[in-house]
Amino acid sequence: MADQETIFYIEDVAQRLRRNVVYSIGIGNAGHLGGSMSISDVVAALYFYKMKFDPKDLEKPDRDRFVMSKGHAALTQYAALTELGIYSQEQLRTTKSLHSVFQGHPDYKKTRGLEAGTGSLGQGLSVGLGMALALKAQKVDSMVYVVVGDGEQNEGQIWEAAMAASNFSVDNLVAILDKNGLQASGAVKDVFDVPNIAEKWTAFGWNVIEIDGHDVEEIVNALDATDQKNGRPTMIVAHTIKGKGVSFAENNPGFHNMPLTQELYDQALLDIERKF
Repeated sequence: MADQETIFYIEDVAQRLRRNVVYSIGIGNAGHLGGSMSISDVVAALYFYKMKFDPKDLEKPDRDRFVMSKGHAALTQYAALTELGIYSQEQLRTTKSLHSVFQGHPDYKKTRGLEAGTGSLGQGLSVGLGMALALKAQKVDSMVYVVVGDGEQNEGQIWEAAMAASNFSVDNLVAILDKNGLQASGAVKDVFDVPNIAEKWTAFGWNVIEIDGHDVEEIVNALDATDQKNGRPTMIVAHTIKGKGVSFAENNPGFHNMPLTQELYDQALLDIERKF
């Protein structure tokens, strides 16, 4: 269990990730601000607390794997890799530029430290399942963490992977649902509602833990609970706020993927700095 000093440290890192996301979007460029901000606390806890991940040895065989299935939130992952010292702030500011190591969606062939190319929604959980099965077959004691989106629950392949993971008792697989209630075109409940989501995952044979996805203590406790293997994969339903930490973007579907003016860019950084 993490002590209070560790909790404060992860909270600080999460704010640095949010700041890095704004840096990576820049001024006048469209960027997925909302969904990157909502998952920042979880990503900070994964990289800076939970995962076996050595930034100096990215190919270490027994490393834990992280797949950002909701690939449009890759900016948060890029932010973390930069904070870990794998990339520079200068590289971060080239995001989505031609030949940049940071593309709009994850490309593991361009970006060292990524495990998979994602962004075609619904596929990342299947990729993570394959990794988890391979690690088990090789008797490697490592975990696979997959972040999936709220609107992504509309995809049929998510539920195929859910059934398969349960059927094969893949207890080294942890999915984290960024449940912020919004998707690209509006509220999930209005676009394609998937109600009773925790009960659905339970019915598919998964351990389910529901948390406040911005409460770092709840996040780390949930991640630590997954250490207790019981032959079932785990789904952590993280209730979050899209655009968390940026006043004009919170709960605003318009900032799913929206350019920032100079004024909005400055406001975003000001909002984030106030939380340090």
